[in-house]
Amino acid sequence: MHNMNKVRMLEFPQRGDQRGHLVVVEGNQDIPFEIKRVFYIYGSDAEVVRGQHANRLTEFVLINVAGRSKVRVADGEGNEAIYCLNRPHTGIYLPTMIWKDMYDFSEDSVLLVLASEHYDASEYIRNYEEFEKEIKTLNGEV
Repeated sequence: MHNMNKVRMLEFPQRGDQRGHLVVVEGNQDIPFEIKRVFYIYGSDAEVVRGQHANRLTEFVLINVAGRSKVRVADGEGNEAIYCLNRPHTGIYLPTMIWKDMYDFSEDSVLLVLASEHYDASEYIRNYEEFEKEIKTLNGEV
């Protein structure tokens, strides 16, 4: 299956009562991998673009636990999609070898990121042209 077809929105179970809401996200159950790293992005202005990379090994789930942001994903073959993250019980699953840009952050945005791997700078592709070349190689076009 093409990786762009694996990108999908996820909805997590909400529990709550008059005291408030509780959302539980469990690795290998609510998301398709074991969680090895968690980080979050906040304080980004609306015109800031974060991400701007693809990963050879790491899968991600992005959840805007407060505020909103947008995520643009691309497959290196001319296909792209834009997702709006604006509900704390939904997220987007990003498989390996998908280019991602996060942007249009609201002032109160807190973007939680769950990752399948520990940080390793060598598995990041930070140049879109290099990403396109790797995709062509993976597809046997080079």
